Amino acid sequence: MSNTIYMVAAKRSAVVPRGGAFAHLQPHELGAPLIKSLLAETKIAPTQIDHVLLGNGLAGGGNVARMVALAAGLPEAVPAITLDSQCCGGVDAVQMAMHMLSAGAADIILAGGVESFSTAPRRIKRGRDGAPDQEYHRPPFSPWPERDPDMIAAAAHLAKYKQISRTAQEEFAIKSHQKAQAAQVGLRSEIVAIADVAEDAFTRTLSPKLCAKLPLLAGDKDTGLTAATTAVEADGAGLCVLLSEKALNDHPELKPHAIKLRGALSVGSDPALPGLAPIAAIEKLLHQLDLSCANIAIVEMMEAFAAQAMACLEATDLPLARTNLGGGALARGHPIGASGAINLVRLFHELQRAEIGAYGLAAIAGAGGLGAALVMQK
Repeated sequence: MSNTIYMVAAKRSAVVPRGGAFAHLQPHELGAPLIKSLLAETKIAPTQIDHVLLGNGLAGGGNVARMVALAAGLPEAVPAITLDSQCCGGVDAVQMAMHMLSAGAADIILAGGVESFSTAPRRIKRGRDGAPDQEYHRPPFSPWPERDPDMIAAAAHLAKYKQISRTAQEEFAIKSHQKAQAAQVGLRSEIVAIADVAEDAFTRTLSPKLCAKLPLLAGDKDTGLTAATTAVEADGAGLCVLLSEKALNDHPELKPHAIKLRGALSVGSDPALPGLAPIAAIEKLLHQLDLSCANIAIVEMMEAFAAQAMACLEATDLPLARTNLGGGALARGHPIGASGAINLVRLFHELQRAEIGAYGLAAIAGAGGLGAALVMQK
């Protein structure tokens, strides 16, 4: 990218399991409060917003980003685009915003993701030739049924393929919850209270004894997945304010908190092993930026499943000690199209506490064999 792009503010909702305190809220009711909070914090006028880009995977169509923008009180003239690359949507929305800003097509963009598992519509496939309509759980993510596994089946296959033991997965999940609990007070600065919820609702104390009692959800007794090692379906949203260099110069008061967005990309890989897709995204992006894993001070690795996160960390040599410092999705939940954006919000706030020049990396896998990665620098 020819011009430096900056993230100057980032907020998220709490993450709440499906059917919880956000069960009555539509996606735009989760996203709009974040825009209002971000504009109040940055003192950017609604009329200065050039575009809104949001990831979403479950709303069933329409343009969720437009709904969020209007509900937030942005002028009707502000356009909005919703992206559906499933779990990668929140990162891909920020990536698209970066390209628009770099190309000079905009100066200030709100980008991120929003998702409501609780209000997701039921899906019906019309019957043909007199056959009854049929309800289905998800659309296909690959044209080949034999290479289009459900995500939990794919994660169980990955755990067995990589020989990641159930015990090791449980240890990883326990650490995720421990880090989230330790960071709970500090996380409040990045969370906008919605429906009186200002903390991630799922975070709890796990123990090896408790984890060992849980029944298998998928896989075998040695490498199988349980409720502890699988991120719970959840509702939530995350949004970021992105500025071009020109716009940042017009808002010098925002420079002390500005984080440089060094690069981002998406890749495709084997649809049957979607959990490994971030590996290629990370390696390709770091090569483009002439960086190595040793240069990365802070990592936000998506934890849709413990086995998936562990496999990606091992393959890229990114250390667990620098990963998901405030806990990951195993300790929060997984609101699909918003999860990548929430990870970016987390990374932005962690970098605020880092040394000048520190690099941060976020990575996520998506259904169909998609992977996305993004690098920031303080």
